[in-house]
Amino acid sequence: MSAERAIDFERGALKSPQREYTRAEFRADRKKPPQRVTVAPEDKLLVSREEAAQLLSISQRGLDYLVSSKRLPTRRIGGRVLIPVADLRKYARCDHPERIVG
Repeated sequence: MSAERAIDFERGALKSPQREYTRAEFRADRKKPPQRVTVAPEDKLLVSREEAAQLLSISQRGLDYLVSSKRLPTRRIGGRVLIPVADLRKYARCDHPERIVG
């Protein structure tokens, strides 16, 4: 940041030699971003690895092992690894007397 511009954290304003802007001025001319919809993991079609581990009550590392050993199918969207909730439910309904790891 250059020397002529500084942020006043007390008032939330950006000071510059020409004009001082406040938060209200920035928000007045911009549209409000759309609100994110929060959906329960049980109502989703696909969940993240983190949510899948919570749904199965296992560690994320244990879930990663199930995915790598092809016991749970995954879908990749971009760089994200997503797991279908239907497959999680199917896996949870079956008995698994063997240990997850070896």
